[in-house]
Order: sequence, then C-alpha cells, then structure tokens
Amino acid sequence: MILTYTSLLRLKVLLLLCAILVLPQAQAQTKADLNKLDAYYQKALKDWDVPGMAIAIVKDDSVIFAKGYGVLDNKKGGQVDANTVFGIASNSKAYTAAALATLVDAGKISWKDKVKKYVPNLQLYDPFVTENLTIEDLLSHRVGFKTYSGDLLWYNTTYSREEIIHRMRYLKPTYNFRDGYGYSNLMFITAGQVIENVSGKSWENYIKETFLQPLGMSRTYTSVNDLKGVNNVASPHGFDENSKPYATTQVAWDNWNPAAGIFTSVNQQAQWMRLQLNRGTYKGKRIFSENASRNMWAPHNPMPISKRAEEITPSTHFAAAALGWFVSDYEGRKLIYHGGGHEGMNSRTVLVPEEKLGIVILTNSMSSIMAPLANYTIDQFLGINNGRDWSRFNLDAAAQAKKAQAKAEENKPKEKKKAGKPTRDLNDYVGTYRSQLYGDATITLKNGKLELQLLPAPALGGTLNFWQHEIFDLDWRNDFALLHPTKVRFLVGEDGSIAQMRLDSNNPDFHFDELEFVRVPAGASAQR
Repeated sequence: MILTYTSLLRLKVLLLLCAILVLPQAQAQTKADLNKLDAYYQKALKDWDVPGMAIAIVKDDSVIFAKGYGVLDNKKGGQVDANTVFGIASNSKAYTAAALATLVDAGKISWKDKVKKYVPNLQLYDPFVTENLTIEDLLSHRVGFKTYSGDLLWYNTTYSREEIIHRMRYLKPTYNFRDGYGYSNLMFITAGQVIENVSGKSWENYIKETFLQPLGMSRTYTSVNDLKGVNNVASPHGFDENSKPYATTQVAWDNWNPAAGIFTSVNQQAQWMRLQLNRGTYKGKRIFSENASRNMWAPHNPMPISKRAEEITPSTHFAAAALGWFVSDYEGRKLIYHGGGHEGMNSRTVLVPEEKLGIVILTNSMSSIMAPLANYTIDQFLGINNGRDWSRFNLDAAAQAKKAQAKAEENKPKEKKKAGKPTRDLNDYVGTYRSQLYGDATITLKNGKLELQLLPAPALGGTLNFWQHEIFDLDWRNDFALLHPTKVRFLVGEDGSIAQMRLDSNNPDFHFDELEFVRVPAGASAQR
C-alpha cells in the first residue's frame, strides 16, 4: 500500500491522539516504588517529630504494603508495627454508615426515613427539623449545627447517649436546615441509637457481628475498655508548651463510640478498605449492597472549595460530605476519604476506587502528617513521579503560618494584667451555676482558692487564679491534650451580685461559649 504525504500526516495525528487517549490508562497501571515510599515515610516521621505511625496500602484487593514506624510511647519505647492498635476516631463514622446500610438492605429502614420514627426522644431546637430530620441528614453534616457543636456533652462526661440526645434540644443552629455544613459528632451518636433501636443490639455488638467477625478483624475494638490486657497498643501523645509530643493515657468515652470509638491496626483496617473497594463484598461474601455503597459514596452535602485550595490542587473541582465519608476529585479520579482525631491520635483513610487503591495512616500524634503522606502515595500510584513533595510542602506552609501568627501576636496590643486582688470577697463567687444544655458547675472555696468543677465531667475542673476585674485564669486539674488555656468570667446581675459564669477558651475542638451558666439560688438541688 502506498501512503501519500497527507495520509502519513493523518496517521501520525491518529497515533498521537491514541497516545494521548491511553496515557491515563498507562498511568493508572503504574506500580509505585514501595521502597521509595518506605524511605519517604521514614523521613517524614522524623521531619514531623511524630512518635509512631503505621501505614497500609491495598491495591487490587491485596494488602501490598503494611509497616509500622517509630515507637508506641516516647517515654517507654516499644516498636510500632502493622499490628499496633491505634484509635481511629472519626474513621469509625464509615462503620456506622455501613451498619445503617445493612439495615436498609434488610428492609428494616430507609435512608430517607424520619429519625424521629426510631428515636422518639429526639427533639432539636427547631420543631420543623425535629420532625423532618432523616437518616441521610444524620450522616452528612447538614442539620444546622456549627462544626463540633455540643461536643462538650460527650467529652469526659458521664452522660449516656440517650442523655446526650435529650440535651441536644438546647443547641441553637447557626445555619438553616440542609443549607450549610457543620461537622457533627452528635448526629452520629444519634445514628448509633437508630441502629440500636432497630436491631435490638448495642452499637458495639452490631459492629462486631456485622463487620469485625466476618472480616476477621479480631484485633479491632469498639471501646477503650476493651483494650485492657491487649498488647501492642500505641499511647496517645499531646503537645507540650514547646510543641514537642508527650505521652498521655487513653480515656474511655463510650458515649461517643458511634462517632469515633473504634481502635484497630492498619492490617485490620486494610480488610475494611478491601470491603469498601469491593462495594460491600469481602472474599466473595456480600456484607452490604452495591446500591448502598453508591449511596454512601455519593455527594450529599456540597462543600465550597477555597481559592487557596484551588491553587494547591487545581485538579480538584468539587468536594462534598457523603454518608460517613467525604468525596472529591483529584487528577481525574474520585477520592473517598475521612480523617480521625482522637485525643493524642490522628488518622486518615483514603480510597481511590478507579485504581482499586486504599491507604490508611494511623498515628499516635496530634500532628497533620497523615494527609500529605496520603497525597504523596496517591501521586506515586498515579505515576505523578515529579509531583509535589507533599510532606515538605505542608511543613513549610505550617512554618509560614506559625511565623505569621507570631508576628500578629507581636503587633497585637498586650493585655496587661492588673496587679492586685479581686474587689469582692471570694465567697461572693461560691455557688452552683447551671447550663440548660450541659448541667451544673460548682465554684467552691478551698484553702483560700476558688475551685471550679463541671459536675457532668468529674475529670474537668481546676483552680481559679485572679486575672482582672471579674475574670480568673483556670488552671485545669488534668492536663488533657484537647484542653486549652481557659478563663472563667463572672457576670454581674442588676442587683450587683454575681449572676452568671462563662468559660472563655480559644479552643478549636470545643465550644465552651455554648454552656451559658446561670447562678442557681442557694438551697436548690444540684444537677449533673
């Protein structure tokens, strides 16, 4: 066959087009260099000053990488490995969503059922929301609360899940129902009650029977209390005043388990990722339906992408809350992901369904090392070998932000502490103060010092040291990693006496301003 110049030109163009068309597929088949990743993880551990972490990678339904780095405890040592147990915190939310999916598959509930049907004691601030809140609403952060609203109800308190749900009626919304985003642990606690009331089993037992046992996850636990006697468990670490990690102890918060209560290892979580990537099937056994998988991975609550986020990842065009997950796109692929923040432990799970790829990173640190390591790993599997050094990029960004914050603090007018003592007798502050939402707090006088105690949370209290006016510095009795510097401010009533109390804290995890304590008349009975 004789080819003319025009024919040859057309052939070259056709071959070029074919090359362009197959390029994404060729990249998709790229196998990452696991030794390169291993070296990257080891370096990042040192650069971020993280005591310990573990990472597992699932590809094509196989665990191709699972390894631990660093120590269990930066005081006692102990080597982290792929079987080390960590708290995965909010990565537990996907388990709660999947548990509800199994009830949908069984015809016992519908995704769009009203929650009130299954949790009769549910009452929110707005009666309309109370009557119309659906199961999908519970799982997609669109009820109207601001992020972390009401979390002091579970933090170190003795409240049951039923009591937490009862007290939610006093939480005021900050945006209209289904018209915004506010990350809500309380809605997942409520979702756990749906599971219990429909199945007749505790959330813990339902998770064990439905997922942990079929997946062979024998070293996965649904409560801190289950860790007694278990070996190879990572210790949580907070940050000291010099931003250095220090070991703390596990605290049992069983009332938040449906939102964040699971403890597991990367080897175990890898089995969960296999189930998810196979859309509900594990080793040939169907656990939940493909339809349920698609609904859990669908965008249910759109989230804005900031200008800065666009600059960092131009290939990301959408982000949304799904059901127990978040979804977005990256380099033409859909990402399914969630993070977890326990007191002293952070984690991340990322799925790239089109690549049959899953990554889990568990740490015993409160740093943000997980996202950059996950991003770098995804780049390697997509064949983006000359992409960004995500670890260094994030470290540099954090350093710049810290520098800018320090400069802003320098330019801010200094608050001068006034020398002297309170103008009132300390006994004037003594009494019981009540929050409709939270319960009671007491101020007592011991050895010449005022003492605060939050009655619903026996571990939360401390000594008050005069600062100025009617304001005291609170010296927390227990050094919990999630607590921040806090001031106690007393408000004066019309008669000039102390009438109310507020806790002021620039705390990103807890809204102390929601508590609104009002002084209880002397002789009134105390409440938790």
